[in-house]
Amino acid sequence: MCGIIGYTGQRRAIPLLLQALKRLEYRGYDSAGIAIVEKGTLQVFRKKGKIKELEQELEGKEWVTSFGIGHTRWATHGIPSDHNAHPHCDCQKTIALVHNGIIENYKSLKEMLLREGHVFSSDTDTEVIAHLLEGEGSPKERLLRTVSLLEGSFALCILFTEEEGVLYGVRKSSPLILGVGEGEYFLSSDIPAFLEYTRSAVLLDDGEVVRVDRSGFTVFDFQGQAKDKKPITIPWDPVSAEKGGFKHFMLKEIHEEPRVFEDTLAGRIDFHKQTVALEELENLPFSSVRRVTIVACGTACHAGMLGKIYLETLARLPVAVEYASEFRYQEPLLQDTLVIAISQSGETADTLRAVELAREQGARILSVCNVLGSSLTRISDWVLYTRAGLEISVASTKAFLGQVTVLLLLSLFLGEKRGVLAPERQESLLRELLSLPRKMNQILKEEQSIHEIARQYYRHQNFFYLGRGLLYPLALEGALKLKEISYAYAEGLSAGEMKHGPIALVGPDLVSIVLVGEGERRIKMLGNIEEIRARQGKIIAVASENDTEVKEKVDFFIPIPPTSEFLSPLLAIIPLQLFAYYMALERGCDIDQPRNLAKSVTVE
Repeated sequence: MCGIIGYTGQRRAIPLLLQALKRLEYRGYDSAGIAIVEKGTLQVFRKKGKIKELEQELEGKEWVTSFGIGHTRWATHGIPSDHNAHPHCDCQKTIALVHNGIIENYKSLKEMLLREGHVFSSDTDTEVIAHLLEGEGSPKERLLRTVSLLEGSFALCILFTEEEGVLYGVRKSSPLILGVGEGEYFLSSDIPAFLEYTRSAVLLDDGEVVRVDRSGFTVFDFQGQAKDKKPITIPWDPVSAEKGGFKHFMLKEIHEEPRVFEDTLAGRIDFHKQTVALEELENLPFSSVRRVTIVACGTACHAGMLGKIYLETLARLPVAVEYASEFRYQEPLLQDTLVIAISQSGETADTLRAVELAREQGARILSVCNVLGSSLTRISDWVLYTRAGLEISVASTKAFLGQVTVLLLLSLFLGEKRGVLAPERQESLLRELLSLPRKMNQILKEEQSIHEIARQYYRHQNFFYLGRGLLYPLALEGALKLKEISYAYAEGLSAGEMKHGPIALVGPDLVSIVLVGEGERRIKMLGNIEEIRARQGKIIAVASENDTEVKEKVDFFIPIPPTSEFLSPLLAIIPLQLFAYYMALERGCDIDQPRNLAKSVTVE
């Protein structure tokens, strides 16, 4: 996930580009760069780190150019570094471009270009595009020839020094928007980058190219055929735009989950070989790992509980999940153990202390984290980033989804490396993974029905969340979300344990959210439903949309699209998050900043 900005107009480009990049920094912050054309010469500045590093590099530059492009990056190909930062250029330094997305066939394209004598200066997939844009023909002709060769997802913003003041934008499966001002134009991956200058925008569709100069714009498809595109008015002010038009950051972040899922997968699946490729772990000693210990807190620990099931099932490794706050007071036996530490921020104090203890015991550390350069990543042997982007709401949503996705990929990866995962099972799961973003969006389209359920129950104070197998950690997470932001009491339970005490609380004032799986666990859950009904308890069920029997037995039914039971938590978590959100909304709570909570728990 990366941020793109391009500008052509009358304003000084450098300060405008820098300010726009700051508004896009939530989309990536491991490096940043800009490219401008000053007196006919291309000037490119790139710096590893946050945008302030780039600002310092540009300090004192008095250039007056009003034409340039900028980028803030979240690394997918090549480690964060100055030379891997965007923009990227051709060999003659006459073309510069920035890119959001993944070029899936970049390796074969790069091999072809190397045979032709091209010299590369980065490890990215993006640089391939710059070299492909060289050659005969006009910039438009070369661009159309290039996009026909590219496979994958890409939003591009390109400048050619031979065309002063002209920008090209390309969109395929990655967002790109044209901001239309008076005598000035903006190309960006998100509206907030230019909203202080104009509320008029053209929303580019997949397979479209736009050519922009200071006098206007033209849009055409990948075959060069003109498209009639009209600007629309964006009904946001700059403050609300930061929330993407949503009432709260939490709701915005829930709606970002399909994209987060895709970003987390990007570059990590070889679709031709039907395998998982985790370049970050190539030197992990697979054969010497005999067991795994997962340490985490709160939501991250619930992700770890799902990871335990994935790792034990797919990689055939014994796994223990420990609350980091308790682990540090133990005397763990960690010989031949891989410790996986999970933290959204990478600054969680209890998790850091647990990792320090594990290192003292000789364990190797693999961290799952969302923040580049955080304390946890610096003391880990290996890091898998979740690519969830900036998560502002205190209650974690999209970061949890990213953590679960990474742990699933890790399990598939280790299962293959250890030779214990049947290829046909791996291929089946990878094929089904590709369908999940569409199914996630299908759930999100039905959020108003979840809001209606919340209206029915927001005055209730006591809730059970019941699940079995993979859905038990989800019950814990659903209950935690409700507690965090609505302040209702909620308890997540293994449904099999309900009759061992908690059933004493069931009655007309208790609401049970039951998560129904498949097979034998489904039959057992039907028994739980009957037990609750017999005691006049209220029941909300989350189950496959095809499960009419469950639907007939409960007060409210939240359907999820059919999928492999193994992958169902990645879908079922969304209605649980939405229910918590709308419960808090109806109760008038401060959703993004709930009382007594902080985004990163940096004290013990």
